[in-house]
Amino acid sequence: MTIMRNHNRDMLDLRLLRAFVAIVDCGGFTAAGARLHATQSTVSQQLARLEQALGRTLVDRASRPVLPTPGGERLLAHARRLLALHDEAEKLLADPAGTAAIRIGLPDDLVTSALSLEIANFVAHHREVRVDMTTGLSRNLLRRYRDGEFDIALVKEPVAAADARASFVEPLAWFQARHHVGDWPAPLPLVAFPPGGLYRDRMIERIQQRGCGWYIAFTGTSLGSVLSAVEAGLGVSILPISATRQHALVRAPQFPEETPLVVSLYAWEADGPVGALAARVRAVVSQRSG
Repeated sequence: MTIMRNHNRDMLDLRLLRAFVAIVDCGGFTAAGARLHATQSTVSQQLARLEQALGRTLVDRASRPVLPTPGGERLLAHARRLLALHDEAEKLLADPAGTAAIRIGLPDDLVTSALSLEIANFVAHHREVRVDMTTGLSRNLLRRYRDGEFDIALVKEPVAAADARASFVEPLAWFQARHHVGDWPAPLPLVAFPPGGLYRDRMIERIQQRGCGWYIAFTGTSLGSVLSAVEAGLGVSILPISATRQHALVRAPQFPEETPLVVSLYAWEADGPVGALAARVRAVVSQRSG
């Protein structure tokens, strides 16, 4: 049983298959040894081990050049495929591309073309990095950052915390559809994000301060869906001014100016790839805020 196990192991030994293929390709043992940077004796022994494991002769040693036997011909194509797969796997594992993840959490309206392009440029110069991006509500994102789920977080909040790497003003206003005419009826229809969203909480707080009746006419999980709903005339909403410029929206005249939020950048590292990417994110957001 021990001999059988050794034979099976030799049959799958890629070094033996490589020696066999080299002998056939080079037409002899000496040339095969030169290709494999081995002695003629070593190549001959490797072939003999493979033949012993398979229980058959694989090459005609008397021919010049050395040719495969019928059994060797049957093995040859499979051996080439096994060696090609092995070499491909070695190259794949040797390439560091995408082996180091940088995890970013941010609201979906901050995933702009400018930011995506900056990330693409960063990854092009740091092939080992892949960027795992998660969008969501700022409060949830900041909590997950504190729990260590993200390396970088870009969130909106009333005031930046002391460990923020940078913060930028995010002006807000009440918006309605451009085609809306006249005052809104009571109760006031609101277009909102899901519960827990900063804009939703701000709207409800302001309406209640004014003593007005209200109801949620539409809830959208993304900024795009909220913008579309306001644009369609489903109700009013507090929105970041920067996000409304390409939409058929106008300021809702019956509401006062809103206190801005801040966009805060958090990163666990100031150096290395995380610090470098955080610096690029900071540059993009500063231009957006400017």
